[in-house]
Amino acid sequence: MPNAAPTLRLDGVAKSFGPVAALRSGTLTVHPGSIHALVGENGAGKSTLVKIVGGVHRRDAGVVELDGEPVDFTGPAEAKAAGVAVIHQEPASFPDLTVAENIYLGREPLGRFRRIDRRAMREGVRDLFRDLGVDLDPDRPAEGLSIADQQIVEIAKAISLDARLLVMDEPTAALSAVEVRRLFAVARGLRDAGRAVVFISHRLDEVADLCDTVTVMRDGEHVSTDAVADVTPDELVRRMVGRAVADLYPKVPSTPGEVVLQVEGLESTGTFHDVSFEVRAGEIVGLAGLVGAGRSEIARAVFGVDQYAAGRVVVGGKDLRPGDPAAAIAAGLALVPEDRRLQGLVTESSVARNVSAVARRRLARLGILLPDAEARLARDWSGRLEVKAGALDATATTMSGGNQQKVVLAKWLATGPKVLIVDEPTRGIDVGTKAEVHRLLSTLAAEGLAVLMISSELPEVLGMADRVLVVREGRIVAELSRAQATPERVMRAATPGASETTAETEGAA
Repeated sequence: MPNAAPTLRLDGVAKSFGPVAALRSGTLTVHPGSIHALVGENGAGKSTLVKIVGGVHRRDAGVVELDGEPVDFTGPAEAKAAGVAVIHQEPASFPDLTVAENIYLGREPLGRFRRIDRRAMREGVRDLFRDLGVDLDPDRPAEGLSIADQQIVEIAKAISLDARLLVMDEPTAALSAVEVRRLFAVARGLRDAGRAVVFISHRLDEVADLCDTVTVMRDGEHVSTDAVADVTPDELVRRMVGRAVADLYPKVPSTPGEVVLQVEGLESTGTFHDVSFEVRAGEIVGLAGLVGAGRSEIARAVFGVDQYAAGRVVVGGKDLRPGDPAAAIAAGLALVPEDRRLQGLVTESSVARNVSAVARRRLARLGILLPDAEARLARDWSGRLEVKAGALDATATTMSGGNQQKVVLAKWLATGPKVLIVDEPTRGIDVGTKAEVHRLLSTLAAEGLAVLMISSELPEVLGMADRVLVVREGRIVAELSRAQATPERVMRAATPGASETTAETEGAA
């Protein structure tokens, strides 16, 4: 509906938190019947803009209009009532309630004697799912729903509230390829029904595939708005970071040395089976495979977070005691987990405290932690990783996702590890920071560190790994050299239905 009045218009919107200007000039116009991409590096102001639209923050200056009328929401409930819905990357649901109860929570249809009409509620939810083209059971408990299904429930709730504007904030970061395709089909259905959709993503291939228009933000300001068809991904990257990112996957030449990590016959009933591999000093080994194949579970078992039923893990020629992360750390293992916020950081603690968290015992003298030693360690590693923080005493929760990831990396590198295990090292961070993280991993490998990298982004695996191990249904089914690893070979080995013989043949090709 290109000639229709905009559903949402922001012009010159600004927001500061104390001396920090999070948004200087937020400008965005979204029309009904369109999917509008919002892209930019972490810290560009996207999240602040979305929180203003969703009623979490109030603007300091500028204009916000919804359907041509000025609005100034004082809270999320007011924004919802006006027809705005924000679909987060990991929605919050009530696990003890059913899908239908989550959708109609607080506004359940009533029957005789003002009792909840559960039949009407179920039928209403079935109608919503039918319109969205998805198949979910309204009576299923929300507990155990995948993130993808939780997002669908939130979208259905928004439609039931007659939302005219839906904001999807990094919705695909934790989804499989099949789940992404389903979400895209739902988003296109919303567009075709005349609703306005804002799609926030760091994945420019998704923007090109799904969106009609793209707005770029940088340093809290509007940079450009174009039809997606009129701008190339390279040009979007240049606008996002203010410079050309010449090499997203920089590879520093290195010569693999001795075996540092050796895994033999690792077995966990129902999770992974007969897992064996080696990682040498100076090389990056990639674990590739579909979501749910068992890659993260293997890494957690190697590090000692999870127990395993059989097999052995050898670090530097010495057997590692199973299920003992402290022993793993002492032996020289480090694990950067998949979920940096819940598992990698204490978000309310300072940068200095987070960086020194694992190395704290080494910094102590006679059992007393010396603040100067902690500050020196944090300053050294924060400087090496170019962590952008106002001060080392700034809390991690105030930082962008990319800088949070750098803090987690700094924390583990400060232990002086022999083996670094990184699980989804660049999930949810912008393209400029991705290049910095990739450059760091490549440099560390060239300096002799052994790196085991897990990633759902196949270009990242192919661009960074010296060898690729393909995991399918809990087994390593192929080992490919850097020269052998192609997207077709990796996906053929990773996809159920490919024969074991085919996978082994690829590894031996």
